[in-house]
Amino acid sequence: MLEDKILIWKFKCGSKDALRRIYEKYKKDLLKLATVLLNDVSDAEDVVHDVFVSFVESSEKLKLNGSLKSYLSTCVANRARNKNRAQRQQQTIEIDEAEPIISYLDTPDQWIICSEELKQWSNAMAQLPYEQREVVILHLRAKMKFRQIAKLQDVSISTVQGRYRYGLDKLRSMLNDKVEK
Repeated sequence: MLEDKILIWKFKCGSKDALRRIYEKYKKDLLKLATVLLNDVSDAEDVVHDVFVSFVESSEKLKLNGSLKSYLSTCVANRARNKNRAQRQQQTIEIDEAEPIISYLDTPDQWIICSEELKQWSNAMAQLPYEQREVVILHLRAKMKFRQIAKLQDVSISTVQGRYRYGLDKLRSMLNDKVEK
């Protein structure tokens, strides 16, 4: 947290190295978060890059009270939500018609994303209602507290906790069915 405050201060003073360090420090986590929310690596990369472009453009106005990671995660979640909303408006397809997302990438991190277990988990996550999926991902992957998620989604904490509980129950049900078969 102290390192982030120093990096933000240096960044606001015009340090390109500070921006580079912030990007390198959070890029992987933000990319994973965006990939799970969007179910598409290319769109996830676009969202993360857009967030950092906005971050640079708003450097003079930036006033952070909480953690930098939470701030950037919230920005990614908001952009992903907007992208999902725009895509839903453009084209609606049934879940049975959707093609599984397969990536043929070379790095170990990208290979892990393509593993069989992760594909099953990703397919199960895609079947959750978006609000539940977002809560589960933000809580488990981005390590956000329910209070932060409630503020982000503009709902009560009990609503967020319910979405989390129902989302996990549905995931368990879907994944247990696959294990039993």
